Amino acid sequence: MTIKIRNSLGRNAAAGSHKLAAGAAAALLISLAPGLAKADILIGEVADTKLSMFGIIDVGLLYNSKAGANDNSKLSMETSGLRQTVIGFKGERYLQPNLTAFFNLESHFDTNDGFLHGTGDAAGTKPGGNTPLFRRQANLGVRGDWGSLTFGRQYGPALLAHIGTEPRAFKEQFSNLYAWAYGQLFTTAGATGGNRNTNNDVGIFFSNAVQYRHTLGPVSFGVLYAFGGQPGSVKDNNAYAVGATYNGPIVLSASYQAMRDEQTGKNNVEHMSFGFAVPYGDFTLKTNYMNAKNNTKTGAEQADIDGIGVGVDWKWHANNSATVAFYHNKDTAHHSDKTKTLVISNDYQWRPDTTLYIQLARADADDGATLRTSIVAGGVNPGVKSTLLNVGLNFNF
Repeated sequence: MTIKIRNSLGRNAAAGSHKLAAGAAAALLISLAPGLAKADILIGEVADTKLSMFGIIDVGLLYNSKAGANDNSKLSMETSGLRQTVIGFKGERYLQPNLTAFFNLESHFDTNDGFLHGTGDAAGTKPGGNTPLFRRQANLGVRGDWGSLTFGRQYGPALLAHIGTEPRAFKEQFSNLYAWAYGQLFTTAGATGGNRNTNNDVGIFFSNAVQYRHTLGPVSFGVLYAFGGQPGSVKDNNAYAVGATYNGPIVLSASYQAMRDEQTGKNNVEHMSFGFAVPYGDFTLKTNYMNAKNNTKTGAEQADIDGIGVGVDWKWHANNSATVAFYHNKDTAHHSDKTKTLVISNDYQWRPDTTLYIQLARADADDGATLRTSIVAGGVNPGVKSTLLNVGLNFNF
């Protein structure tokens, strides 16, 4: 998800490119999420140390019936329709019984042109440029039967908690991955000196962070704290997040996270979410709700975004999975900022690591609709009904 932002997150969300370089994940995170990672390629093993690499290459074509200032149709090559395009490296080293050290490095780039995908980090926080090489992960940690501790830049536990309950599993296109990220963009959109938190990237990736993760029976959870690093205060610029998932006969998920202002220590963003998934034969019903409250450094309300998604997965063939999902997102602080979107999709797996996907979205955006309520990476034009069709190929290794 790359974020080339307009100053105001403006009325015409389609003017320019607004893809989240998180590919908000995020979605991101899929290489980290339990049960979703593909088998890594072992590079080498020596002296109780293993090094491996992994990646996702994803590219396709996207048709939009209403694009640009004149609502013209547009056909373009798009990266990361099903999942983000990434390349990463992992390592682990045995230290002693019940203690293993590990590291993760993960970079995000665009398949259509080869450039790094960008960033949602606060502008000007790094000298010589602001696009990180390892946007998704750059961390070191230890793990054992007691859980894991991870230090450095990493995925937050909140979004990870909901992969099993978000109607489209936070797919990189046409899911509430983008409403999640754009709804927390205010934390990094402010100018230097206020109205921002520099330790998070659109509420998905966190810098200067330590996270504890563990699984107890059917419950997996994570707790994260990002150090503010401000003189005279441990509160200014810090961030914290918690997320938990219950995997039983049904799936339940819940999360909360907050990012504090670098000057005043007040919450720029508070984000909460909960969801559930109910399997029934070849079908799975999924529902997920989230709310993002955006405030200025003085505590004044900036936005209050509600997003709800409901969907059904259908495993109708050994190699095919279809999904129908509906999203209703609105900013209650700005009543004309509302978008409703219906999505129909099918994933055909030639094999577990290679997927041909087709996904159709019909977006109905109110006159004041912005990126904050969009599930489309580049946003949709306000005041019109848009039809979007995305066909692509996803290759994992």
